[in-house]
Amino acid sequence: MDAIEKARRVIRIETDSLERLASRLDEGFSRAVSLLKETLDQRGKIVVIGVGKSGNIGHKIAATLNSTGATAVVLNSQNALHGDLGLLSDGDAVIALSYSGETRELLDLLPFIKRFDVRLIALTGKPSSTLSEFSDVTLDTSVEREACPLNLAPTSSSTAMLVMGDALAMVLLEARGFTEEDFARFHPGGSLGRALLTKVADIMRSGTELATVPEISTVREALLAMSAARSGACLILAENGSLAGIFTHGDFARCFQQDAHIADRPVADFMTRRPISVQAESLAAEAVKTIGHNRVDDVVVLDPQGRPVGLIDSQDLARLKIV
Repeated sequence: MDAIEKARRVIRIETDSLERLASRLDEGFSRAVSLLKETLDQRGKIVVIGVGKSGNIGHKIAATLNSTGATAVVLNSQNALHGDLGLLSDGDAVIALSYSGETRELLDLLPFIKRFDVRLIALTGKPSSTLSEFSDVTLDTSVEREACPLNLAPTSSSTAMLVMGDALAMVLLEARGFTEEDFARFHPGGSLGRALLTKVADIMRSGTELATVPEISTVREALLAMSAARSGACLILAENGSLAGIFTHGDFARCFQQDAHIADRPVADFMTRRPISVQAESLAAEAVKTIGHNRVDDVVVLDPQGRPVGLIDSQDLARLKIV
């Protein structure tokens, strides 16, 4: 068996484990989500505990929860008995990870955790374990075998825990009504943050960068307006100032192949009526989504009254690091 086939075998084993994980979900999962939501609604926090590989997975689960507005901290089980237990408060929820459910460092800590008024959710591969007995809710993350050829190294089992944590975080996100705007508050850096925090009005072409001509103009006049604005598109305005259509360099190139004398013909004969548009107060992310969904290079920006006030050029999104 060559390296590629061996890798596929690992992936198949882990994928099969996840399929079985999904099929085992029951009302316990719903109770866990409700418990976490109640904790957050009452200003409590989620405390994640795990040892070894489970501890590493716990860090990722906590990071995912925090990134979606669910306050989470990681409690180091070894340091907890030497003062770190102070981060636990009445009203918190604890997510404890241990595949065997018999991890000694974790079990030694449980009696002290239970002295607090907290709820305990166990992620374990052994639903009949000691950890499960201590818990209010147990989520079964058992696997038939590890992807390790020796069936020893935590692989399928750690993946199952990770995916269960993701499932909890994402369902909790929806249960709390978490929105794109909320997400942006916790991700202000990078292109994602810019796309979610920036409004269309902040990045659109306007003023001298926006090419416009009256509907009675010729193709030549539209091209001159585009050149002056250094734009690849020109908005065509009706007599009352409303949007009549849009004419682009692409439109000109296509039409020129059929008629080399179109320069002095009315631009209205070649413009696109009812072009794709977005509202000026929409998030830039909406413009990105609109451009991608409709496979266009330019999107017209309208004000609340439906009047054209700007243009989004797909090339500007990359330059502004929105995408």
